[in-house]
Amino acid sequence: MLVRQARSTHREVSPLELFFDLVFVLAIGQLTHHLVDHLTWHGAAETLVALVAVCGVWAFTTFEVTLLDIERTATRAVTITVMGLGLFMNAGIGHAFDESPWLFVVPMLLALIGPAVYAAATAPTPSLRTHFLHVLIWFAVSAPFWVAGAALDPKWRLWLWAVAALVDLLGTWSAHPLPGGRTQTQQLPFDAEHMLERMRLFLIILLGETVLTLGRVIAAHHSDALTLALAAGCFVALVCLWAVYFGRAEQLVESHIAATENPIRAVHIGINVIYGVVTGLVMFAAGSELVLAHAGDDRAGVGGVLMLAGPAIYLLSHAIYFRLTTHTGWVPRAVGAAVLGSAAVAAYWLPSYAVVLALVLILLAVAVTLTRDASPSES
Repeated sequence: MLVRQARSTHREVSPLELFFDLVFVLAIGQLTHHLVDHLTWHGAAETLVALVAVCGVWAFTTFEVTLLDIERTATRAVTITVMGLGLFMNAGIGHAFDESPWLFVVPMLLALIGPAVYAAATAPTPSLRTHFLHVLIWFAVSAPFWVAGAALDPKWRLWLWAVAALVDLLGTWSAHPLPGGRTQTQQLPFDAEHMLERMRLFLIILLGETVLTLGRVIAAHHSDALTLALAAGCFVALVCLWAVYFGRAEQLVESHIAATENPIRAVHIGINVIYGVVTGLVMFAAGSELVLAHAGDDRAGVGGVLMLAGPAIYLLSHAIYFRLTTHTGWVPRAVGAAVLGSAAVAAYWLPSYAVVLALVLILLAVAVTLTRDASPSES
């Protein structure tokens, strides 16, 4: 996506779009559980591959619906269809790498390719139709690897699906270019404010999965004082993660979107960093579940590493976004990510309470720094 875009009339997020996002509550929960149940490098790689597929379905559908008219009957039908396919795809995450790969792969491919065909045929401008044709060509490259991974022996599945996920990820990050240049969209009407709101709501859904995780652990360990205390600390950390964006940063992003000559670039960067945000929050949710379930252990173990490394990736993703767009507020996020990453190195050998305490102190420092002034001028 390139240079200058014509502004389009802003519209509010529709109830159907909110309804669509609910499917991804299940996705984040499934990814978290898969990581908790497969605490190996192989399991982490499986979770990452599935995460790329999930984020791709959400990002592509959301971007398409923002470009097209959600009030059109056909567009609404496509959105509902993708939602249904997403339900089956997300439900299949837990067994995608063993006995039920097709439950994951078939809905995922239909959810990606079907809407792209629809958009390539019905998009209102030639440049948009060309862009979606480019998207279809990229999908044609990755789809054989998805299908082959499901059809062949499971020992090859992760490798083949990793190639497919990498192709899809590179396509999204690069805006699906082909030899001869990217699609020219200089006069493309684009409701950047609407897409920004969609990403905000998706972030709330992601944070909500950690709330559900904390609630499940509290219910299961309702009489253990240490677990309850650590859960309270995790809640404080979660509020800090929320404040890192919703405390004041969203106003900065809105101002940037309104002032920039290239709003679609800011949105594209936001879509790209969503992958890191989701990764960080899945790791944090998994780490919280593991640490709280074993609060009395001498060592936090892998759960402690995930609990600190997840927020580090979350902050780093935010730092990259703000560095590339508003050019403000990225330094505290980057510093916080570096400190959390350093602490994560030692977290395996620390007791659970020390990990949670470190997490809370670091995130509080970042959140307070980013929200204490009405109009700071960080560089």
